Amino acid sequence: MYEELEIREALPEAASMIETFRAIGYSLETAVADIVDNSITAGSNRIYINRIWAGGNSVITIKDNGCGMTDDELIQALRPGAQNPLIHRDENDLGRFGLGLKTASFSQCRKLTVITKKNGETSYWTWDLDFIAECKKWNLIKWMPKEFEHSLDEVDSGTIVIWSNLDRIVASDISKDNLNAKEKFSNSLQKVRDHLSMTFHRFIEDRQISIIWGCHEINPWNPFFPLEPKCQTFPIEYLHGNVTMRGYVLPHRINFSTDKVYNSAKGLKGWNGQQGFYVYRGKRLLLSGSWLGIFHKEEAYKLARIMIDIPNSQDAEWQIDIKKSKAQPPINIREQIEQYAKSVRNAAEEVFRHRGKILRQRSGQEFHPLWLEKMKDGKWSYIVNRKNPTIATIKQIALHNPDIAIETLLKLIESNVPTKTIFINESKDEDSTEPLTSLDNDEVKTLIKALYESFVAQGRSSSQAKEAVKRVEPFNFFEDIIDNINDL
Repeated sequence: MYEELEIREALPEAASMIETFRAIGYSLETAVADIVDNSITAGSNRIYINRIWAGGNSVITIKDNGCGMTDDELIQALRPGAQNPLIHRDENDLGRFGLGLKTASFSQCRKLTVITKKNGETSYWTWDLDFIAECKKWNLIKWMPKEFEHSLDEVDSGTIVIWSNLDRIVASDISKDNLNAKEKFSNSLQKVRDHLSMTFHRFIEDRQISIIWGCHEINPWNPFFPLEPKCQTFPIEYLHGNVTMRGYVLPHRINFSTDKVYNSAKGLKGWNGQQGFYVYRGKRLLLSGSWLGIFHKEEAYKLARIMIDIPNSQDAEWQIDIKKSKAQPPINIREQIEQYAKSVRNAAEEVFRHRGKILRQRSGQEFHPLWLEKMKDGKWSYIVNRKNPTIATIKQIALHNPDIAIETLLKLIESNVPTKTIFINESKDEDSTEPLTSLDNDEVKTLIKALYESFVAQGRSSSQAKEAVKRVEPFNFFEDIIDNINDL
């Protein structure tokens, strides 16, 4: 096509390109998860993660017992852009761009060493970013830290990734005796552990892999808590492109089996932060707790979580990024996703409002709410249900002990104000509820006049009594009626 035109190579400058890779935006936890992806794709069933605190010389390692690589395969794996994202991949391949190992590692350290073993042969190479900046070439170094020379002796095949010069995590001049820095290092890595527990929970639950953190296996954190008896599970929805979706509504707090499980269910982001869609590819969690721009996060829907499974053949359509931490559904299925999510959110809202409504639906027996919701002229009001048996009981008490009955009624109302329902309805309607909307005008006037007369009986003048009534909520909204009280 361009045979007759002059052609020149325009190779990227090595050091500046590396710094560009470093700015892609990995967090420590997403970077480690990207390395674990490679271990799973290599067929590992045991993955070991270790962190060695030594101040500015601290090291993080990720080791597996996968298939390993030959020397040529290792060099290819260390080459940026080692894989074309457009070519067909095995459905279990968790990679895409062929950049994960490099970009994830460079985002956290300045020296990446990979040692690998296959067919009894061990190979190793290192990327040193300071050396690249010096020589200005894409030159690997045949070097590895001496303390890791025998790190693969106990496995027939496998790979260990070594991060040193962790400049994005620990400054090079930090002493190993700096306890504050050590604590910060430990806290950062605790987030990694929790992230791996969530990101790979399906692999761990299926016993496909074990991730060993130091000396202990990481337990899976399933965001849907399907083993909780009161968890609501929705039918599977099938979408274009072999994509599936399934909704879950977690139980009300008092319906969790234990407080420990309830506290665990709030996850890393808290109850509000964890609501939304959870997008998986090949059982690997890509995106957690997001409504994908379809809805906003609201308190009323904090119990709603929806699993979406996509095959890796849908990466381009779902706009999966290099970090495997972002996704956007294709336009042609957004409406179907939205309609399904609405049904899950509505169920979550009912549980949030009051667990009793769910109990009523399940038991099939009549339920007697204390409060009734009413809408008139676009305004919400909340009235005590006069047919509630508790109210009838208090009326009977009032025949003989009116003071006790009134005190009991007030405490009942105080302890059962439907705050969640009010919050939900008011958040949907910017106009606030008018005071005393459940009373007609004559009832309001009767109450005002009775209160006014009681103040006068206490020895106040007419004007003093009126001012006193205006300072009593909710009659402060009815100054015109109060000013004309003598005409009532």
